[in-house]
Amino acid sequence: MRFTVSGLSVQPFQPLFALDDAALASRNIRRVTADSDRGFPCRISLQDAVVGESLLLLPYRHHDADGPYRASGPIFVREAATVTAVFDNEVPPFLSRRLLSLRAYDIGGWMHAADVVEGVDADACLRRMFADERIARIHIHNARPGCYACRVDRA
Repeated sequence: MRFTVSGLSVQPFQPLFALDDAALASRNIRRVTADSDRGFPCRISLQDAVVGESLLLLPYRHHDADGPYRASGPIFVREAATVTAVFDNEVPPFLSRRLLSLRAYDIGGWMHAADVVEGVDADACLRRMFADERIARIHIHNARPGCYACRVDRA
């Protein structure tokens, strides 16, 4: 069973970095500077920001399904992120240090399975969930804060 882990497209976020703080605030977005090498995971590059990097913290609808599982939440995007990360049949290294929540959806956006695993065990959990033919995609969240990390699609 093959899968693809993808970050978010960089295009919708790039213009936001040119806005001043007042314009960002009017959109419920905050500019932040990473003060640690952990705790600022970029949803485009699928890497942690390093101390001193500029990011935006903003609301994002990560599951835009019609129905009860529609969901949104806060995400970080790094100003330095210029390319959308794609991992073919492997879990991005930045996830291995986190407790993760995995939520498995069919093509219509209906959840069929969910689990919480240590990041080092995510690969096995993804493969187990994709063994169910109904599963089209899996969303990975950081379990403790609950925020969306990335999407995994059946390849």
